[in-house]
Amino acid sequence: MNLSTLSASSASSHPLAPYGWDEGWEAEFASYAEQGLLPGRVVRVDRGLCDVITPAGTVRADTEFVVPRDPMKVVCTGDWVAVDPEGSDPLYVRTLLPRRTAFVRSTSSKRSEGQVLATNIDHVVICVSLAAELDLGRIERFLALAMASSSGEALLHKSALSWESGAQPLVVLTKADLVPDAATRSHLVQDVELSAPGVRVLTVSAQDGDGLDALVSLVSGGTAVLLGQSGAGKSTLANALLGAEVMDVQATRDIDGKGRHTTTTRNLLALPGGGVLIDTPGLRGVGLWDAEIGVGQVFAEIEELAGQCRFHDCAHEAEPGCAVRGAVEDGELPHRRLESYRKLMRENQWIVAKTDARVRAEVRREWKRKGAAGRAAMDLKRGRLH
Repeated sequence: MNLSTLSASSASSHPLAPYGWDEGWEAEFASYAEQGLLPGRVVRVDRGLCDVITPAGTVRADTEFVVPRDPMKVVCTGDWVAVDPEGSDPLYVRTLLPRRTAFVRSTSSKRSEGQVLATNIDHVVICVSLAAELDLGRIERFLALAMASSSGEALLHKSALSWESGAQPLVVLTKADLVPDAATRSHLVQDVELSAPGVRVLTVSAQDGDGLDALVSLVSGGTAVLLGQSGAGKSTLANALLGAEVMDVQATRDIDGKGRHTTTTRNLLALPGGGVLIDTPGLRGVGLWDAEIGVGQVFAEIEELAGQCRFHDCAHEAEPGCAVRGAVEDGELPHRRLESYRKLMRENQWIVAKTDARVRAEVRREWKRKGAAGRAAMDLKRGRLH
């Protein structure tokens, strides 16, 4: 038996294997093991303290030694860490292992900060309730963040969930039992599939179990994070996947299908059939964070059409020879998709410009160019120019 086989065998029999421990994490942790530290995975964070599952069991640890100035480096649910050995008092998290993936949104802060919601994820499950009117734009927004590309050590500095690096997005339409008509459900699924090209879309009813087997087979063996608005049925779905009433559930309002925040912290829990689940509080705001690549993937058909435009820097507004607007006029591309694409690209550019002086200057130049073009067009219309 060679060394790699021994390492794989060691990782698979490790007490943390049910929580995602593998050869890669074992290699990353080797130098800390020599220092007598214990490996662990963060299952919950609360005001500077965190619950960490270790080979010795779940411990409560202080994060004082890893409190950074950069909010992207704070300890988060899903992180792998090195902690003091059992018996230490107090017990501290000493360092974070490099993140493989992370889901990040921008905060409402005027300081243009990103907020890490979950780390080291393999599956992003975007939950959307069929009990309320579908908001396709919001689904596209979630997917843009889910597909934004970043990986490896860079995630400790600038983070977004990477589809390309292995984390797979999935849209789950919950509360399917509230839409008993099969034709209506099929129509809703089709609408979502058109807004999520290349992404698997499932209808699930936690109430009667429909679709759960398919979902379990997709997320088993990795780390899945549940994302969505309050009332999307995340906690109910989590309980169904866990096979126990672990998460509190509250009824949604009949008037608009919205719910109250029953989940107030992000919790990591082992699934009975393998893999782990991170449940998150309902998200009211989902601000983009450096998600240009993600937006391009969500709107892949628009990016492809843009390559056929006459001008390489076509803004798809009034330029001649615009293949994107041509597709809208021919009915090949829904106007709603183009408007959503424009909105998300503008928002992402604004977020990036707040932290990048070069981009800020480019945005100002573009605004001036468009302003001058608009004034010229108005003067021409009024007969002031020939």
